[in-house]
Amino acid sequence: MSATDTFTVRIPMQIRKRGGRKLILAPDGGGPIWAAPRPRVDNTIIKAVARAFRWRKLIETGVHASIEEVAAAEKINSTYVGRVLRLTLLAPEIVEAIMEGRQPAGLTMVVLLTGFPVVWAEQRAALGA
Repeated sequence: MSATDTFTVRIPMQIRKRGGRKLILAPDGGGPIWAAPRPRVDNTIIKAVARAFRWRKLIETGVHASIEEVAAAEKINSTYVGRVLRLTLLAPEIVEAIMEGRQPAGLTMVVLLTGFPVVWAEQRAALGA
C-alpha cells in the first residue's frame, strides 16, 4: 500500500430536515440519532436580566428613589429602564433557563420587552418555557 492509495468508505445513512434541524437516520432504518442540544446562551438577555436585578436592588436599598433617578444615573431613557425592570418579575425557572442557555428559541429580548403575564404559570405558557 502506498501513500497515494485511496479508500472509499460508504455508510448507509440518511440526513433529513425536521423542524429546521438536520438529523441523521440510523443505517438500520431505526430512529434518528440525536445529538444533545447545545445551550444557546443569549448574552443580550442575560445582561438585561442582570441589569434589571441590579436596578431593582438600587431602588429597594434607597440608592435611587425612582426609575427616573436610575435612568439619569445610567444616562438612558426611563421608559427602557421600566421595561427592563419588569424582567425581575420573570418566574425563577425562566430566569434559570435563560442563564443556562436553555430558553425556548422564540424567547428573545424583543419578546421580553413587549410584555408578558405577571403570573408565573401564565408566563410559562405565554413564553413557551
